[in-house]
Amino acid sequence: MEGKEEDVRLGANRYSERQPIGTAAQGAADDKDYQEPPPAPLFEPGELKSWSFYRAGIAEFVATFLFLYITILTVMGVSKSPSKCATVGIQGIAWSFGGMIFALVYCTAGISGGHINPAVTFGLFLARKLSLTRAIFYIVMQCLGAICGAGVVKGFQQGLYMGNGGGANVVASGYTKGDGLGAEIVGTFILVYTVFSATDAKRNARDSHVPILAPLPIGFAVFLVHLATIPITGTGINPARSLGAAIIYNRDHAWNDHWIFWVGPFVGAALAAIYHQVIIRAIPFKSRS
Repeated sequence: MEGKEEDVRLGANRYSERQPIGTAAQGAADDKDYQEPPPAPLFEPGELKSWSFYRAGIAEFVATFLFLYITILTVMGVSKSPSKCATVGIQGIAWSFGGMIFALVYCTAGISGGHINPAVTFGLFLARKLSLTRAIFYIVMQCLGAICGAGVVKGFQQGLYMGNGGGANVVASGYTKGDGLGAEIVGTFILVYTVFSATDAKRNARDSHVPILAPLPIGFAVFLVHLATIPITGTGINPARSLGAAIIYNRDHAWNDHWIFWVGPFVGAALAAIYHQVIIRAIPFKSRS
């Protein structure tokens, strides 16, 4: 046991917090027991000839389809009930979103990375974790999956769906557009920063004695953000989710503030990518191509 405790102590203290900035960060420590993945090239045409590329896109489509199907059905169930005490309520909606992200990231992480969100894909693209080719393909497939998922819910119960907002994101009365935009920026920052932290190569090496399941903190981040911001915007933090519900519901007020649910998540994702890569990790943005 003494030897094990010594290993844990050394593992926890092995990395100095005084890290070099910029390109020096990559070559400063040759004794690292982890490897930083090289930045992805901006364009990778060879991907278009690979079945794994299309398989990953299909996985993103199916995951986003299932995500919208379960979560919008949950929202409709709460809306249908005459009393919030007779249903799962806001907490249940938040658990639905967070739980589905946990399950779907767990299922698809080994195939596509388990993004299920254009904002996550955008943030990882900015950090050079995937190519522009793959990022665009993922976002298109995520949006298509979201549209299909919301469409199936409407097909099940059209009257209920159209009479209760269709799960579309709008800024609630009593809040300004600025409030909604701020909530979306901060909420997405929390989510994308959690994604970066949960999948960080250095963290996985440092905490190798503590098993970590990356989908769990990501799902909890989604759950907590929903608890905080459902009363403000219905919680978007996922442009595909907002687009799918808006297209299938297709009422004017669902489109009036729709830009907020693209601009907010993309700004929040960009800030999280910059914060984690430049401030926390000081990783240079240089391509392997």
